[in-house]
Amino acid sequence: MKNSKNYDKMAQQELIVIETLCSHYEIEVSFVDSLYSLGLIEIHTVEQTRFISEEKVADLEKMIRIHQELEVNPEGIDVIFNLLRKVDDLKNELAVAKNQLRRYELENQ
Repeated sequence: MKNSKNYDKMAQQELIVIETLCSHYEIEVSFVDSLYSLGLIEIHTVEQTRFISEEKVADLEKMIRIHQELEVNPEGIDVIFNLLRKVDDLKNELAVAKNQLRRYELENQ
């Protein structure tokens, strides 16, 4: 039953065959495998065909550009994406703190 739920969930997403992406972006499947092994992308397998969800292609495109244009290896991409996530987290924390400060200032005028 658990597997059918996962399949139904995947069926609702648009999935793209990894080999098709690799051909389109002119990258090796091993590069995608490296990103997967580092936990940077999620791969779905259905009947021995591997897919990536369409909603994650933008992240994959960023990783490909970093790799090709800056010659950064998958481990370096992992570091970059972790730092970008931390920057986003800090931006969100700052926005919350600013909102709290504004509320406090309005209450104490």
